[in-house]
Amino acid sequence: MIRAVRLRELFGAERPVIGSIALLPLPGSPRFGGELEPVVEAALEDASALESGGVDGLSVENIGDAPYFKTEAPPETVASIGRVLAELRRQTDLPLGVNVLRNCARASLGLAQAFGGGFIRVNVLTEAAMTDQGLIEGVAAELMRARRLLGADRIAVFADVHVKHAVPLVGRPIRESALDLIERGLADAVVVSGSRTGQAPKKEDLEAVRGLGEVVIGSGLTAQNVGDLFPRADGAIVATTFREGGNLARRVDPARVKEFMEEVRRIRAG
Repeated sequence: MIRAVRLRELFGAERPVIGSIALLPLPGSPRFGGELEPVVEAALEDASALESGGVDGLSVENIGDAPYFKTEAPPETVASIGRVLAELRRQTDLPLGVNVLRNCARASLGLAQAFGGGFIRVNVLTEAAMTDQGLIEGVAAELMRARRLLGADRIAVFADVHVKHAVPLVGRPIRESALDLIERGLADAVVVSGSRTGQAPKKEDLEAVRGLGEVVIGSGLTAQNVGDLFPRADGAIVATTFREGGNLARRVDPARVKEFMEEVRRIRAG
């Protein structure tokens, strides 16, 4: 039987904070700047700022590649992310995660396996969601079989429930959807977010899924609301609040990371 990967084991911290590395546009995407090297350099600089600020892990996303493919990113996208991961692995020993947008879970898994990643994030693991890419269906059956085939059971799957920038195709209670993610989709952790990037999840949503398994806040956590929301979860992925001026399009601000992590340490201390 597959044993769920626990957050404490993966990150070596209670309630880990994962800093998001939002990649600049990659080759082939509409806004690509023409050279890959600046993308790699920006990712490495952001990773350094996040690590120096005290985060427990890093998650790489091709956020600059909008509009996204539904489930199969082209080879140039996957190869470019691989280049970034290779350089990150040389620079840091922090646990690395991958999320190839929008729901390219198989590519994320392959990249994590090849470059020593510890987890992937999957936007639609079970059920179906109406997104800005159209209808996306769950990929749990294919992904979990691939994970076993690759001998990659050590790679945790963080799965969004009622994912942001989307609406569920069928209006089920969030607790029921989360339970299916864990019991039938075999997710190692459930990600709860607000309706859009940078928006915090509802407290009632966090409370609804609490206790079912490990819960990760996936958006909108700030130094101002972390004291209220973070104790209701087992970890968090943080992106926008770590950027200069709280703007995802700008670079990671080490001072904002340190301020946030000071609040986190106070929460951990009880």
